[in-house]
Amino acid sequence: MSDAPQPSDVAPPAAAEPWVSEPEYRQGAIDLLGILAYGALAAFDRLAADARLAPTLPDKVHVASMAALQIKHFESVRARLAELDTDVMEAMKPFHVPFNEFHAHTKPKDWLEGLVLAYVGNGFAADFYREVAAFVDADTRTVVYQVLADEGHADFVVEKVRAAIGADPRVAGRLALWGRRLVGEALSQAQRVAADRDALTHLLTGTVDRPGMDLAAISRMFSRLVETHTRRMGTLGLQA
Repeated sequence: MSDAPQPSDVAPPAAAEPWVSEPEYRQGAIDLLGILAYGALAAFDRLAADARLAPTLPDKVHVASMAALQIKHFESVRARLAELDTDVMEAMKPFHVPFNEFHAHTKPKDWLEGLVLAYVGNGFAADFYREVAAFVDADTRTVVYQVLADEGHADFVVEKVRAAIGADPRVAGRLALWGRRLVGEALSQAQRVAADRDALTHLLTGTVDRPGMDLAAISRMFSRLVETHTRRMGTLGLQA
């Protein structure tokens, strides 16, 4: 199951992708990969902590496997950055502060909040990165899509959250508020990163020779992100 939006304002890059040598484009692609690399490490830390809160051993094993997968994702991004002659540690540096602040402000209090964070908060961010990835070169785009693939973990979260709501309907109100807070924090994080990293913004807007979005298309993109978030919350049995 996947709630990922399908970008509809994407102009496919030219087959030869002549713009990949542009310094501004290259930095934007490196920034996107740096975000994904540090995001994978941050998700590993969070999921490893969530595994300790799991109520049953099978739950613990599943969440631990989700955490382990983040290291695999990190290695995939590291390899692509190496192909771009960039060290992953350098690529991640600009994103330490915004990611650390996001996770400091969204530390779950319990098992269920951790599940909603993994599904809703991280899902919203992943949707945005997929949109940006539509404007990178084919090799980078393939890595981004692989790293952001669901791989069946959403079904696990939905099952557990819906079961908890079924057992105690009062849980729904608390988790709905939590989901709204997560998306608010995710939007704030994205705004901070965009303000500091012009190259990422230029990936979306493009140039004369490179595909991109105009202001109307960017507005439609954010509408898609919000609509997908609303569907995710509904899938969990929560009000957005």
